[in-house]
Amino acid sequence: MAHDLLRDPLIRTDRAWHSLPGLMAAMERGEVAGFPALRPHQRPAWHMFLVQLAVLALDASDERALPDTEDRWRAAFRALTPEFADDAPWHLVGRDRSCPAFLQPPDPGGLKWSFVATPDALDMLITSRNHDLKREIAFEAAPQDWLFALVSLQTMEGFGGAGNYGIARMNGGSSSRAMLTLAPARAGSAEIDPSAWWARDVRRLRAGREGLVGKALLWLDPWPDGRSLDLHALDPLFIEVCRRIRLTLHDGRMAAERSTSKGPRVAAKEARGNTGDPWAPIHLTESKSLTLGERDWTHELLVELIYGGEWQVPVLARPDPQEEAAPMLLVAEAVSRGNSKTDGFRSRIVPVPKAMVGHMLGARPRDLAEGILEDIAAVDQALRNGLALAAAEGDRDKVGKAHYARTRPAREALRREADRTFFAELWTRMAETTDAGIGGARLRYLESLARQARVEFAAALPAIPCASLMRPRAEVRARRALETGLFRAMRKFHAAEEMNA
Repeated sequence: MAHDLLRDPLIRTDRAWHSLPGLMAAMERGEVAGFPALRPHQRPAWHMFLVQLAVLALDASDERALPDTEDRWRAAFRALTPEFADDAPWHLVGRDRSCPAFLQPPDPGGLKWSFVATPDALDMLITSRNHDLKREIAFEAAPQDWLFALVSLQTMEGFGGAGNYGIARMNGGSSSRAMLTLAPARAGSAEIDPSAWWARDVRRLRAGREGLVGKALLWLDPWPDGRSLDLHALDPLFIEVCRRIRLTLHDGRMAAERSTSKGPRVAAKEARGNTGDPWAPIHLTESKSLTLGERDWTHELLVELIYGGEWQVPVLARPDPQEEAAPMLLVAEAVSRGNSKTDGFRSRIVPVPKAMVGHMLGARPRDLAEGILEDIAAVDQALRNGLALAAAEGDRDKVGKAHYARTRPAREALRREADRTFFAELWTRMAETTDAGIGGARLRYLESLARQARVEFAAALPAIPCASLMRPRAEVRARRALETGLFRAMRKFHAAEEMNA
């Protein structure tokens, strides 16, 4: 066996190298600010893995508080694997393939294995254009690179073709495991504090548990081909393995071998991703986890998830009363995934001011968010109508789908600006305590959007095809249509203010 995670300092942080128990102790002491070798798309998988493992180990060892020493964490991990006196499940490279190694189920024999040269070739990321990460370039990889790739693959991967099944914690093989959560911010910045984030999630999850209630580490048990584990026999925080992988040593250099299976490791198709994952948004009526698909974490999607009423906000995305004394970050991350390919890693981090943390959920922010969406829609409509009229050479009777299509680049630019400022505007309106204060904030925001709409209109207008003879008329009427639409947006605002008064 080689590369013992319980004793060997294989994991590099910004300050030191640690074993896995040593890393947990350092994080409890607040000494870890980053993982230099961790790739961006691996961050959610690594964080969720560390949290799940910590909670499961503390339950198994009956530790009441988070230990701050390496020895106590080592004992807690061993409490999860008492039948393995040699710590085989914690080694990256095993001695006997019929026994488990870390995140590697036992080899049942009789399988065909293929060679994998590098950890980036093993990792979950599949790209049709090879644009996010280049494959098979990490020939000088360290053990931690294989560790991060294993965690990413085994806990986040989807369906990859015949014999390559995905994880249970997603709604179908072409979906992805989404994370929506709150995280503590580093003092004076909008960056995540990984130590505080990990400790916060571990404590929150432990508070709602009463010990282990099923299988926890799914690489420990044999995986006979064609047989799957029953989802109901697993602990809600189970750490899964979706692929048959074995790490090896060839001439002193690490490599991997992979094989296929006749069925998924966990029989969870009917669950549709609703497995008790504390980071996953769950649809209330359809009882399924979120599929990001080819979308991004836009303000529209986040408003739908947090305020729309159709999704259950994940437990770790809800603020605790004790967290109202410090700013937090709303973290939304997932791999945008299609049919056996990905469309890139999607991440959005929204700063939540200290004063807003305890009030970010509920009816009031929902109503204010709806008001902002209405303002954006009104300005977007004005921009669309102005540019579409220009494309129709100023003839309102001729405006059709083809002319509206010409407006998309400018409208998308406006939408990006609205997306960038949406949550800052929401917090601004939430900070106001009177209708007059909210009205003033709303007017300032409308004026800001109107200025941006005029900028995008001016940039787009010269590129819109129009007969030279008709262009003067088209541009005059287009500008008038834009300004009329913006005036109506403002008038609608003033009418709403008068009703409130």
